[in-house]
Amino acid sequence: MTRETEKQRWQRNFTDLLQELRVAQTGVQILFAFLLTLPFSTGFEDVNEFQKDTYIVALLAAAAATALIISPVAFHRALFRQGRKPELVRFGHAMATGGLAFMLIAMVSSVLLITDFVLPRPVAFVLSAVTAIWFLTFWAGLPFLRRNWGDDEEEDDEEETMSEAEQRAAA
Repeated sequence: MTRETEKQRWQRNFTDLLQELRVAQTGVQILFAFLLTLPFSTGFEDVNEFQKDTYIVALLAAAAATALIISPVAFHRALFRQGRKPELVRFGHAMATGGLAFMLIAMVSSVLLITDFVLPRPVAFVLSAVTAIWFLTFWAGLPFLRRNWGDDEEEDDEEETMSEAEQRAAA
């Protein structure tokens, strides 16, 4: 079995993070684009003040999510070839987490905006709360409950992984 160096592990972590960000980035950019066009569509002039406020929250949250989810790419450009992959991975993780939080706000606000426009407000609040719970269940609840899955495997992997110094000594 090939043993992974610390440098290889950081590179793999960064690659995994970029794959995750690609999925989130597509979703938030589609939502952001939709929200950017909404005021120019017919019928938007019929929204009330609450709906306009909800729209602004959704739009700004989508903009914030977009900025945070794309920021690891800009950070990578700034640190390119400086050997700071651990810092980049930690930063990317924090930005992805923040981006997902803003994406949650944008999604729930968008659901509230649309449901409040077509349904009675109490129903809109209930559906938006259910949406928030649904997202939180899959984005936070289940991962938190299952965070210890595979701990035994990680311990085995750590035992099998040699540090670069150990590999040089063995060679």
